Amino acid sequence: MDTKDVILELRTKRGLSQDQLAEKVFVTRQAVSRWETGETVPNTETLKLLSAFFEVSINTLLGAPRPLICQCCGMPLEDSIISREKDGSFNENYCKWCYADGEYTYSDMDDLIDVCVGHMVSGQVTEEQARAYMKELLPKLDYWKRYEELGGGEKFGELKKQLMDEFNALGIEGLPKVERLNALVGSYVNLPYRLPNGNAVRFLDDGATYLGNQLPSAFGGDRCFGILANMDFLLVATYEKDGADPELVLYKKR
Repeated sequence: MDTKDVILELRTKRGLSQDQLAEKVFVTRQAVSRWETGETVPNTETLKLLSAFFEVSINTLLGAPRPLICQCCGMPLEDSIISREKDGSFNENYCKWCYADGEYTYSDMDDLIDVCVGHMVSGQVTEEQARAYMKELLPKLDYWKRYEELGGGEKFGELKKQLMDEFNALGIEGLPKVERLNALVGSYVNLPYRLPNGNAVRFLDDGATYLGNQLPSAFGGDRCFGILANMDFLLVATYEKDGADPELVLYKKR
């Protein structure tokens, strides 16, 4: 699709007139009309406003002229998984698992490979094939080529170590020693915990990224521990396979 078609489709899906869209992005109705006929294309600042308003990337607004891949893990990027800056704007260079809240999530290539390989292994792809592929791919990506310049990963690594120390200091029976935290998107781990009154409550933001892990109980059995954290809190829960029957063990403000 061309830019003119993308803007027209986004506007009509929202049920907006050209006048209404113009008001939202501080231009005239005539400007919107010229975009939709292909006479002109929005300037850079207006593209940013349109991106924020429609919650799509600038690449999408321009008709997806280039394929986007995460410059940390190599994942193909769609708008739903593109990372965001702290102000909510898209960072089209990274997925939301590799770049979160203005920070780079991974500072160790081997840690990232371990996470990716776990999702890649299938009946057609062996662990050895997946690991070899990632070891060849990652050094070619911008993040790892410029890692020394970026610096954010080191700070994030320090936060992960601090959080692991705090989890290990809780002294929760059956919780094994925490030795690794991975980036986890809220929608995947936002379990509903049952309250004494029978109501269920979720504590997380589906769109946010957290640090966490799943650990087997030291007591054995089918239930396992799930741990999650960010700058503001620590959360420990137990649950059955696939998050069934979750029970909140601890929610602690930091």
